Amino acid sequence: MSTKEEEYREIFLTEAIEQVTEINRLLTALEKDTTDVSLIKALFRHMHTLKGNATGMGYAAIAEITHVLEDLFAAVRDGRMAIHAEMFTAIYRAADILSELVHAIKHPKNVSYRGIKTKLEVMLRAAIAPEVTSPVENIPVEKILHHESIDTEDEDRKEDARIIFSDLVQVPVQKLDNLLNLVGELVIERDRLLTALQGNRAAQGQYTRFNRMLSDLQYSVMDVRLVQVDFLFNKFHRIVRDAAALEGKQVALQLEGTDTELDRNILQVISDSLIHLIRNAVCHGIEAPEKRVQTGKPERGTITLSAANEADAVIITIQEDGAGIDLSLIKRKAIEKGIRSQQEIEQLNDHDIRMLIFESGFSTLDEVTTLAGRGVGMDVVKKALDSIGGSIQLESEFGTGTTFRLSLPASMAVKSALLFELGEETFAIPLSYTESVTSIYRSAIHPVSHNLFTVYLGKTIPLFFLGDILQNKSHGNTDRMRAFHTLHAESRVEIIIVSFHGKQIGLIVDKLLQQKEIIEKPLSKPVEDVSFVSGVTILGNGRVCLVLSVPGILYTLQHQQPNKRII
Repeated sequence: MSTKEEEYREIFLTEAIEQVTEINRLLTALEKDTTDVSLIKALFRHMHTLKGNATGMGYAAIAEITHVLEDLFAAVRDGRMAIHAEMFTAIYRAADILSELVHAIKHPKNVSYRGIKTKLEVMLRAAIAPEVTSPVENIPVEKILHHESIDTEDEDRKEDARIIFSDLVQVPVQKLDNLLNLVGELVIERDRLLTALQGNRAAQGQYTRFNRMLSDLQYSVMDVRLVQVDFLFNKFHRIVRDAAALEGKQVALQLEGTDTELDRNILQVISDSLIHLIRNAVCHGIEAPEKRVQTGKPERGTITLSAANEADAVIITIQEDGAGIDLSLIKRKAIEKGIRSQQEIEQLNDHDIRMLIFESGFSTLDEVTTLAGRGVGMDVVKKALDSIGGSIQLESEFGTGTTFRLSLPASMAVKSALLFELGEETFAIPLSYTESVTSIYRSAIHPVSHNLFTVYLGKTIPLFFLGDILQNKSHGNTDRMRAFHTLHAESRVEIIIVSFHGKQIGLIVDKLLQQKEIIEKPLSKPVEDVSFVSGVTILGNGRVCLVLSVPGILYTLQHQQPNKRII
């Protein structure tokens, strides 16, 4: 396949996936109100467009199934066929087959479609067979070829024939990634140039304009990568509908803030997580209709999926008006599954108990169902968010409902970071995990049972020498205390206070440097799985700087698992 053919295929796939997503959304809306003519016309137009595109690309199977669906909705639109509830099972099946056929273009597999195609054709013939049609000679040839009715009013014909040109230019994501990588290299060269020009006032004046132009270019390229979240959110109409049908529940999905923009790569990473959370809301959150009525709630539960910008982050919220989280059940299941001991459970506050649902292997169901009970899902959500520097908060009131709040970075390309030194090396730590920095005297550090603590803003937090952690010395009691005992009695230490999932610790470093926006590059093999490091960046002096992973550090400290030495 030539480069140009590959580009045409990618453009078709992008449009086809959007068309299939919209078709599913329209179907769920039409199922609720089968008299809405605008939905029927919209479905016809989407089928007609997708059929034409597939025919032009030579994708015969997609063209055939969209052709019969186009005929079906044309018949419904023109009043030659009545749509009823029993038809939706077959139509949804056809939509699923259509989705499989589209995805099979990129990931080839055999998709059987003739059975559902024949079923739809039989349904169509049975519905319109008694109809008395107008003489063929009075019907324009174009009408026969496109299976359009002659009974539509002038406005309908104008609407169907209208051609709308989009200002959107389809560009393969790989091209944008390559462009952003080149801009990242320019940013690194800018920093190197600034270092070289220190002390040269005349040259620095010329550099200022270059710096401004490069910043504009950098953020312009990042802006091109942004997509509106409705690209993902609209897929959940069908997901909620199918999950509710399996559970025998009535659930409505409301979308808010769909025009909020987010880096496409981040949207892709969290898509599976949102599926888990939405299905979890249907399965665990929303009650059965009869139970809701007993508690004074409407039969139909409501899930609200919303997005909003907040400072340098995008907040995605999943809120449902279901049963809420039963803390006593969480405690019992955590003990039964060996996730926490009875003694540990008694020491946890309500927030920490709720967060246990994100532990690997946790489930409140005793039996495995189609959607839940396997003990996987919620821990995957947390790991996905950790991988992009995001976080999740959980609020719940028993009997009233539950809210998940996801905080996501606006971009994966540029990070605000704090630079600091350990020995002769410079490291970076993302500001998204950094609470503050402080400097304290040795006397403010309190050794307690081979552990170190200090009081920060009235709260006792554990302290660790970061150098010992990176060199795998933080788990032995002797090694852990050795660095503390070597401190002079009147010396001061620099501390970075970091937090993750409500846990706060202080990391003792040698020297704090500066805040800086960095271009982070992922680690490559064979060190891509080093838990303490999320990536690397290059400083203005040309040296490689490791970007530390706060989730990885806290996870290792919490589980007391040895890690390979990385410096």
